[in-house]
Amino acid sequence: MSSSSSTSATLGPRDQRYFESYLEGAHYLLGTFALSEEEIIEFARSYDPQPFHLNRSTPGGIIASGWHTLLSAMRLIAENYLSGVAALPSPGVNEIRWLRPVYPNQEVTVTAELTEARLSASKPDRGLLMTTMRGSDEGGNDLFQFSAVSFVLRREVIS
Repeated sequence: MSSSSSTSATLGPRDQRYFESYLEGAHYLLGTFALSEEEIIEFARSYDPQPFHLNRSTPGGIIASGWHTLLSAMRLIAENYLSGVAALPSPGVNEIRWLRPVYPNQEVTVTAELTEARLSASKPDRGLLMTTMRGSDEGGNDLFQFSAVSFVLRREVIS
């Protein structure tokens, strides 16, 4: 379950976010998405053609590909968390977990918890963000989570 006792923070406009904009320990609400049955099947046909993503008669019904859910979350992460002016290429993500299935038309809420924010020891123009990204259902149950590593330019150094 996601932590519900934490305080939700906000970020400024995408074109004004720098390393200093992010608060270690903060939780950010990034938005929601839902995938229609047609979207799930179309994605599965192209990228993840397993029976439980394609066949309505599968026990429990169709579920979304985990990759589809992560890519849908990535849209919200890019628009509502990452900087539009100071984000640098990411070295990757860690510990991807699909915890519960995502069903057609199920609302998924995406949140970010900034677990670590530190200055780069080797490159003084940037900082490193370690963020736990989560998708949860209407009841607050985690559906997926992963840890993202991001490099973000510092405002003080490039301004």
